[in-house]
Amino acid sequence: MTILDVPVARLDGTPATLAEITGGKPALLVNVASKCGLTPQYSKLEELAQKYDGKLAVVGLPCNQFMGQEPGSPEEIAEFCSATYGVTFPLTEKIEVNGENRHPIYDVLTELADEEGKTGDITWNFEKFLVTADGDAVARFGPRTEPDAEHVVGAIEELLA
Repeated sequence: MTILDVPVARLDGTPATLAEITGGKPALLVNVASKCGLTPQYSKLEELAQKYDGKLAVVGLPCNQFMGQEPGSPEEIAEFCSATYGVTFPLTEKIEVNGENRHPIYDVLTELADEEGKTGDITWNFEKFLVTADGDAVARFGPRTEPDAEHVVGAIEELLA
């Protein structure tokens, strides 16, 4: 069993697994929030989703654990992402990424070291994980790392090669 087999509902509440949401493709998984200073990263995430359409799934996992920066209902989150940033990539239900109620996907992801060698809890909104089509987490990028940073794009290109 991998993280791809873990149940996680779509934003509209439809039951799914991460494998169903990613469509069996490698993925960039990002804990997202609508009211964060980093929220403009949605634009660059959408650009990646369009650039690698059919090869890489970008998946947003809304989380309200960091200063309540994702307070909305699923409908409000969907409307904000679509209207403000033109987001077309899939979003999951709102989940927790740290603590006692951490979603099982993040139990696995937080074991991976980031660019500075740190493992463990998610530090803020927009932490990014690159995952193979088999469900192995292979890269972790900090919240302030832009989705289109050269080393992020390089890791995506390497994974897709």
